[in-house]
Amino acid sequence: MKPIISASELVSESAGATPPVLLDVRWTLGGPPGRPEYEAGHIPGAVYVDLDAELAGPPGSGGRHPLPDVAAFGAVMRRAGVSGDRPVVVYDGGLGWGAARAWWLLRWAGHPDVRVLDGGLAAWTGELSKDTPVPEPGDFTPAPGALGLLDADAAASLARSGLLLDARAAERYRGDVEPIDRVGGHIPGAVSAPTTENVDADGRFLPAEALAARFAALGAAEAPELAVYCGSGVSGAHEVLALEIAGFRAALYAGSWSEWSSDPSRPVATGPDPQ
Repeated sequence: MKPIISASELVSESAGATPPVLLDVRWTLGGPPGRPEYEAGHIPGAVYVDLDAELAGPPGSGGRHPLPDVAAFGAVMRRAGVSGDRPVVVYDGGLGWGAARAWWLLRWAGHPDVRVLDGGLAAWTGELSKDTPVPEPGDFTPAPGALGLLDADAAASLARSGLLLDARAAERYRGDVEPIDRVGGHIPGAVSAPTTENVDADGRFLPAEALAARFAALGAAEAPELAVYCGSGVSGAHEVLALEIAGFRAALYAGSWSEWSSDPSRPVATGPDPQ
């Protein structure tokens, strides 16, 4: 099953016998909550999910967006109508990061059928709704572990034994700038692979063949293990999604740079990619 769905495919499936549960995960790094945008207009039937409050735990030593409490996440998904035997489609405002975070969490928690609307809300050409649906509660019960998850020590080890991709902008990887975290740079041994290079100008993912070529050039085809990190585990999920489209399975270091850089004892590398 492809991890993404086009707007036209979503229209068709929504009219079918088992329409997918729709989750609106509009989110902007450092920006205002997405609920006002949701209330101004969303895909009919979609339920809003707040990334900061419901798809992440409180910020702290585990990073800016640590994983949420599993039981609390399950409750949020059930309130949104998510069941284990019904497909789920998630979307955001177009960048794809928020939707990918929801996709990754649901897949990691064991849901077998989750897809991201390719291109986000901007790709939707149908009418929008201002109604706030109250879905029938779902029955989804998280069973974590279906996707790979790393902590800081495992990420450091994999950077030496496999391929650890850094999904942030290249200038943050190099340490030229660091607008958010304590210090700039990257995990030693990590390879720069900005998430922005996985999509076209409209925010849609590049064809699978193009993504496969991109990641193969970075060493993914030969790596015995593959993982991704970013600033706080959000854009990294988008890169894991891109890798899956390309035919690669990758783990996610969810704490990412916000966790790594918060500990002064952890080493920091700067400068261009050694490759």
